[in-house]
Amino acid sequence: MRLLFDARYIRTDFHDGISRYSAELAAAVLAAAPARGVEVVFLIHDDAQRAFLPADARVLRIHPPTAVREPFTALILNRHRPDAVFSPMQTIGSAGRRFGLILTLHDTIYYRHRTPPRDLPWYVRLGWRLFHLSYVPQRLTLDAADVVATVSETSAAEFARVRLTRRPVVVVPNAPQRLADLLPAGAVTPGAANLVYMGSFMPYKNVETLVRAAAHLPGRTLHLLSRISPERRAELSELIDPRGAEVVFHGGVTDAEYAALLADRAVLVSASLDEGYGLPLAEAVEMGVPAVVTDMPIFREVAGDGALYAPGRDAEAFAAGIRSLDDSSVREAVVDAGTAHIARFSWARSADVLLDTLQAIPARRRR
Repeated sequence: MRLLFDARYIRTDFHDGISRYSAELAAAVLAAAPARGVEVVFLIHDDAQRAFLPADARVLRIHPPTAVREPFTALILNRHRPDAVFSPMQTIGSAGRRFGLILTLHDTIYYRHRTPPRDLPWYVRLGWRLFHLSYVPQRLTLDAADVVATVSETSAAEFARVRLTRRPVVVVPNAPQRLADLLPAGAVTPGAANLVYMGSFMPYKNVETLVRAAAHLPGRTLHLLSRISPERRAELSELIDPRGAEVVFHGGVTDAEYAALLADRAVLVSASLDEGYGLPLAEAVEMGVPAVVTDMPIFREVAGDGALYAPGRDAEAFAAGIRSLDDSSVREAVVDAGTAHIARFSWARSADVLLDTLQAIPARRRR
């Protein structure tokens, strides 16, 4: 079986969620493929993407996923006679295909928050907004595949609720990177002195609640790790109570810096009101760091009892949850529960699910 794996969403500057999902799953699929009799070739659009794939990966360079040729991608790929194509997104052109196709929709968050990433071309941003005005375009797109993949049971349930596709939906789970591998052995120091937030500052991320919670937590530090615009930083700075926790804007960190901050008497915090998955939560739990996060289904799926939960807009409840982790017995129970829960998520397991799904695509679609 010949599989073309769409790796064009791997970023060469820094990973976002789709990029990391693509890179991690690509490596796991390539490792598992020989035992399944599967030949894997990765689609790229930039030679720099090779560095983010295994050294022995075979690649095929085509156009970027934002190119005007994207709707005709299947006609281009037909020439290479794949048995199947897997894309970690859902936008690859499928018209005229002569191969099995699995498209991925990670979540439905952009139907509730339609602002597209600013680094996309203007015509793509316009199309993005129009596409998400109704479920109809998405239904047509997904129904053009043989199978639809998603990253969580929460997303799969949402697809069913809104009847997003008639195709089978399979969960190829996201999984955390091992941040502990970036640190010396035994480097995690338990405690609850440092509150770590990793994520964007879009309105639905509700970072305001974390800053307000900091007002109730003198003697601690709230670390806001990601890049932030001057305007957004000014908005959040106005909410800081100097009598509460110190608030530090890091303006972006490396993975190693992120790991070091989580290892230093830290609690992962997120008051987000909506999430497609919550990878920082998974990474913290995998590392043995407790969390206090919004009480919503996707966070409970990711962390189980490896987190404490609070209403998203209740700053005092967040502060109370953080203070409860000063009790070493409470903290250890949360960490132990999280370690047991997160063990169910691994890239090797996700690769097996994907390869099982590919080989179950009807033979008439595989040539």
